[in-house]
Amino acid sequence: MLQARQVRSVLRGLGILLLTVAAALGGGYLLAEFGPLIAAAGLVALVLALWMLQNIEIAYWAVIGIVCLLPFASFPFEIGFRPTFLDAALGMLFVVWALRWMTDSERSFTATGLGGPVLLFLLLVLTAFVLGLGHAPLTSYVIRHFAEILLSILLFFLVVNTVQDTGRLERLVRALILCAFAEAALGILLYAIPDDWAIRALSALRVLGYPSGPGVLRYIQDDPTLPQRATATSVDPNILGSLMNLSLALAVPQIFARRPLIRRRYLIPILGALALCLGLTISRGSIAGAGLALMVVATLRYRKLWWLLLAAGVLLLLLPQTQTLVAHFVAGLRGEDLATQMRFGEYKDAIILIMRYPVLGVGFAGSPDVDTYIGVSNLYLMIAEQTGLVGLTAFLVVMAVFLARFWRTRACFRRGAGDAQEEGTMATLEPLWWGLHAAVIGALVGGIFDHYFFNLDFHHSATLFWLIIGLATAATELANRNR
Repeated sequence: MLQARQVRSVLRGLGILLLTVAAALGGGYLLAEFGPLIAAAGLVALVLALWMLQNIEIAYWAVIGIVCLLPFASFPFEIGFRPTFLDAALGMLFVVWALRWMTDSERSFTATGLGGPVLLFLLLVLTAFVLGLGHAPLTSYVIRHFAEILLSILLFFLVVNTVQDTGRLERLVRALILCAFAEAALGILLYAIPDDWAIRALSALRVLGYPSGPGVLRYIQDDPTLPQRATATSVDPNILGSLMNLSLALAVPQIFARRPLIRRRYLIPILGALALCLGLTISRGSIAGAGLALMVVATLRYRKLWWLLLAAGVLLLLLPQTQTLVAHFVAGLRGEDLATQMRFGEYKDAIILIMRYPVLGVGFAGSPDVDTYIGVSNLYLMIAEQTGLVGLTAFLVVMAVFLARFWRTRACFRRGAGDAQEEGTMATLEPLWWGLHAAVIGALVGGIFDHYFFNLDFHHSATLFWLIIGLATAATELANRNR
């Protein structure tokens, strides 16, 4: 045990030394090229990196904060490509985990009942990628973004191996809710202030690789004569909507907790901000995902939630301020608006591509045919385009096993625990468990209309999806351990 601690101390010391040398070189470069402000930001990043080496939860919080608040932020320099904040934070998270695993005297690896299907899906994704290189060139863009998707999937294994107590699970879920709330509040603020102010505020992020100019504001059908849609720092309203979808489903069960993660007097305004921001995105798929996820929770566990959902539905139908959203929703159901018609065209093209390459798809680098393309606003068709029906089946198996474990584990909470201490643990864990599974259900429903959770261009969305899958699985393991 002493030897393991010594090795851990040596490795940690080497890591700190390397980071210090890198900071000295990088700080000099940033100061010379970009001035003191960027150099100061680099110093803050160094301090954060050193803190991550001391505490893996700091690395988790960095990943969560970036996913929610600065999902597209990148460093103002290139190393063959322009690394993103999320690349750095996720990389540090894996480095800290690897160092701890290598220096642990009792090395163990937790796979869980979901690990096998996830690993199979990962291997099929790799196989499809390699086979797809036979008809499309391998570029630095494809290599980098494909590696990011792999890291996002591998995050599942990291989570289930490092989140093995209720306290850490609580802290990470609380961080998710609070960071999503901060993004929601920012989205509402930028929506409410004058357009010129919002454009200037969002354009200030151009130093981090964000777009700038009037195009940062988004409207229904990209028509400035139609109502504006909230984006916050997520660039696209549907991306912001997907974050609100998952975070709202995650947070709502806390209303019914004996000891909620956030005091109810603060939780209620937080939920209001998440719901309002979701509505302002006018993202129909995300609204449907959150609504159906909460209906599942209301039906299976918290029946009083139905009254809140019915009240929200009545307000949505009757308030003058929501009529634009209702009309947009109805137009989508009828297939009357341009966005829905374009989606139908994408679905048709995707089915043509899948029928031509049904087994393992066309990979990630590009389509072999000039009359087809990779890209469709549907998570499942997107997976089938790139990994074929075999890959899609593997993904559906992962989700089927996940939902089967969800169904079986419900009984743990219905029966209760054996003693007072275990009962208290299960009472704390239950709303966390329901919220995490509701978030996954919301993502799966929202995925019918969007593709962000499996797309090379949206690393943060894939990271969020597999992070929540991992946290939900960790919650299931804790429930089974305490029953």
